[in-house]
Amino acid sequence: MDDDTRQRGRQVYDELLPWNAGAPADDGAFGGELRALSLDYPFGAIWSRPGLARRDRSLALLGMLIALRATNELRVHFRVAKVNGLTETEIAEVIYQASAYCGFPAAASARGVAREVFEADAAAGGTPGAAAKPGVQV
Repeated sequence: MDDDTRQRGRQVYDELLPWNAGAPADDGAFGGELRALSLDYPFGAIWSRPGLARRDRSLALLGMLIALRATNELRVHFRVAKVNGLTETEIAEVIYQASAYCGFPAAASARGVAREVFEADAAAGGTPGAAAKPGVQV
């Protein structure tokens, strides 16, 4: 990817994950370059596209992550969804919808992750990411 895409990806990443803003593109640890790749493609090339609002992208992405049972990514993207304006009630509706199309085990797993994330953030001050560990997310 080019420098403009990386810069756009950095801006979007920092806006969507403010608790992790400014994290290095490569932290030097095993697989550290994965964040740089995420700045280029999902954040620089996809999240920055004009065709869908970020809120709508979050709705779609939550459904995909629930279907994949991608619990680590759900921990991040439940918070991102709230940054993008989704309420906990709306996120619960995504999980209910997923139960019909992805199965109850996937929905129950997602519900457990959402509860964990929302309770931790509430206990840490209430803002999305309040309980997140900076540097851990891609």
